[in-house]
Amino acid sequence: MTDFLIQHFPNVISLKEEFIQSTIETLYMTFWTAIIAGVLGILLGVILVVTGKNGVLENRPLYNVLDKLVNIFRSIPFIIMIAVIVPFTRFLVGTSIGTTAALVPLVVGTTPFFARQIQNALLEVDSGVIEAAESMGVGPFGIIFRVYLKEGLVSIVRVSALTIINLIGLTTMAGAIGGGGLGNLAISRGYNRFQTDVTLVATIIILVLVFISQFASNLIIKKITHD
Repeated sequence: MTDFLIQHFPNVISLKEEFIQSTIETLYMTFWTAIIAGVLGILLGVILVVTGKNGVLENRPLYNVLDKLVNIFRSIPFIIMIAVIVPFTRFLVGTSIGTTAALVPLVVGTTPFFARQIQNALLEVDSGVIEAAESMGVGPFGIIFRVYLKEGLVSIVRVSALTIINLIGLTTMAGAIGGGGLGNLAISRGYNRFQTDVTLVATIIILVLVFISQFASNLIIKKITHD
């Protein structure tokens, strides 16, 4: 086995420590972006639902502004957004290089995508349940927490998994321009130095992270569905 690895993956063997560090950096970017963008995305998605047409807190001017902002930020290619918001990134963290700096564009790029996914998930909630809650005197915030978020939980978990998988892909782009992580390793060593085995193994690790995310979400959906 050792001879096989040395023969076919010589650069990977010599870069074992860098692979461990890059995997940790990718997990770091994914975890903190998922937490921050998750909170912001759910908040923004809920606001879009309740302020939209026939929403429990209908406010068309606010809805139109937020809807346009989500569309604009979703339309900007991520690799361009990283460059566009460099001054903002430097303002927040003092640098535009490194994994912590990469969190800023990752959050900015992920939040509108997740918010739209949350909005679509909550719009799937049966309107009859909402009307029944209103007829029983449940207030707007009660409807948000006891109807929208509770009834839409399975869809929320499903779109969260989709967002995390998309986020893992974004971390590789952030890594390509100095954000660190497996994307940076694959480009700086695998692509630029023609070390194909490095690119291959970095890709496999990324795919494993994606499969783990999908597997975990399936388990959670199965659990809450049975409950």
